[in-house]
Amino acid sequence: MAENKTKATDASVEAYFAAIADEQRRADCRALATVIGKVSKQKPQMWGTGIVGFGSYHYRYESGREGDSCVVGFAARKSDISVYLMGEFAGRDDLLARLGRHKMAKACLSLRTLSDVDMTVLEKLVAGSIAAVSKRYGYVAPARESGRTVPLSAG
Repeated sequence: MAENKTKATDASVEAYFAAIADEQRRADCRALATVIGKVSKQKPQMWGTGIVGFGSYHYRYESGREGDSCVVGFAARKSDISVYLMGEFAGRDDLLARLGRHKMAKACLSLRTLSDVDMTVLEKLVAGSIAAVSKRYGYVAPARESGRTVPLSAG
């Protein structure tokens, strides 16, 4: 079975932010990292070369495929910021209806700028996603915390 390409790394999150050419997107990414860090009580860490992730959990599918992923993450893209959340959780659709301008795929929330959304609602979406990951996969641990599993707070 193929190994996951996106793994937690020791790359600098600040260097990732500094490399974002668009000044507004760079500022939004820094602000988003602060918000997600506050909600998750985790420090940001690079996952692969382009995802800023918070916390980690181990998943195993019925197919036998398994791996580790960040609990919540985001990536600066050319035209938006992609926020990676748990696909479904109670209250998600109601929160999305109140969020503001966005696009939502199964687990990827696309935002043009943070000024387009209600930040309180975004915090609730992040908290709901964290709670859903914790419920589905059990305890989640901060990335790079070896040998110890701790619960990741959902708010």
